[in-house]
Amino acid sequence: MRISATLYMTDRTISPASLARELEERGFAGLYLPEHTHIPVPRETPYPGGELPPECARMLSPFVALAQAAVVTGRITLGTNIALVAQHDPIDLAKQIATLDHLSGGRVTLGIGYGWNREEAADHGVEWPRRRAVVRDRMAVMRALWAEQPTEYEGEFAAVRASEVHPKPLLAPRVRLGKGPLYGPRTLIGGAAGPGLFAHIAEYADGWMPIGGSGLREALPVLRSAWADAGRAPEDLYVALSAVEPNAGKLEHYADLGVDEVIVQLPAGAEAAVVEVLDGFGAYL
Repeated sequence: MRISATLYMTDRTISPASLARELEERGFAGLYLPEHTHIPVPRETPYPGGELPPECARMLSPFVALAQAAVVTGRITLGTNIALVAQHDPIDLAKQIATLDHLSGGRVTLGIGYGWNREEAADHGVEWPRRRAVVRDRMAVMRALWAEQPTEYEGEFAAVRASEVHPKPLLAPRVRLGKGPLYGPRTLIGGAAGPGLFAHIAEYADGWMPIGGSGLREALPVLRSAWADAGRAPEDLYVALSAVEPNAGKLEHYADLGVDEVIVQLPAGAEAAVVEVLDGFGAYL
């Protein structure tokens, strides 16, 4: 089981380059960064975890930060946990992701999700009840742009003409029976367990990225059943748990359940504070 790390990276925390070097030198598997473009001050949406961390309003762009991390490393995964796809132009986002993947030698893992902040999404023109359908359409546009041959896509919320576009993500296409190959970097969808989420994972992603591991023993068989029903190969399903506070018993439990990757939570602090926590987490590698 791979062990990676995440934090709310801001203009006041350790830098992407410094953290990436520390992770690679210690043998961690990857660096994952979350995304918020902004936090509107008039906000009615409650934060799912209780009180909103102030770092949410100061986050760096994950794609720019991960590009800096790519320059100083050669092995670790560079991931998002999660990218808010509904808040991006999909043609531009596809180019950013493919460029980062190309320049890093195919090290990108794209964690995506639907978001929690209605006001933030509304400023991007997202109709909240339709955001899952928007994400699905925009991912389809990106898949069309990442395909080996010019491919068109037309959906309710996004479309693209058959186009010449490069670079392409480096991961080999994955087989989906009756739906054609799945192009692009490894893509994991975040969200709570449920038939709708698991159907989308099986349709257009490579796996699941939940926060923590609550309810995994019951949820994973349901996900694996949905995956098999969609004609996906069992060995292609990838499960990465995000924002984990690790201990030895917890990690052993996740490994026994067949989890592929655990992303441990680091503090949103300066370099000395983050490195001290990393030194402690090193015992779990």
